[in-house]
Amino acid sequence: MIRLALGPDGRLAPDVLAKAPGRGAWIAVTRDELETARLNGKLKGALARAFKGEPVIVPESLADDIATRLQAAMLDRLGLEARAGTLLTGADRVDGAARGGQVAMLLHAADASPDGRSKRDQSWRVGRGAEGSGLAGQILPVDRDALSMALGRDNVVHVALVDDRAAARVAAILDRWRNYLGCGKDTRNSGPTPDVAGAGPIDASGVDAPGADEFFKDDRS
Repeated sequence: MIRLALGPDGRLAPDVLAKAPGRGAWIAVTRDELETARLNGKLKGALARAFKGEPVIVPESLADDIATRLQAAMLDRLGLEARAGTLLTGADRVDGAARGGQVAMLLHAADASPDGRSKRDQSWRVGRGAEGSGLAGQILPVDRDALSMALGRDNVVHVALVDDRAAARVAAILDRWRNYLGCGKDTRNSGPTPDVAGAGPIDASGVDAPGADEFFKDDRS
């Protein structure tokens, strides 16, 4: 789920880390569903009901703003893990850690070659004793340039998390980001799937047409 914070002026803003003060509403829809609801007026109506009739200003850029904030949160998280020493990059280092059973989560840039992904995935399966299982790393919705900039390293194509708690922290943001973009969760990746905001993993594919009251809950914080 993703929190929208209501500002003093009644304007909504994404609060993807759920840390902004004041009242907020939680949504569980994809980007396309949210934009459709905004355009047909159902979003504003549902939020008005959630906030008990208070004036609510829905920015036209809300759907894009959420996607941008989720991407930034994900890349920031990877940067923190890199500085903490829980993240590896580079094909040789990733392969070595994967074959040694040290990798808790494996990620690939969107523009990683199929051959490169296949080799890293195979190393991971070997290290986890899961050959033939189809286990594979998740493909991120960003390319190598974005990853390289976030991590302050050159040509980052493959990323390995080598700590279970670090992988859980990354998964908490990645699952929300991918589901919001409509990617869903890659079921081949058997890495950790922690609760997200206390609600458990989200399955956006099961959400009905947006605008229904159950998708918007005033947290009265």
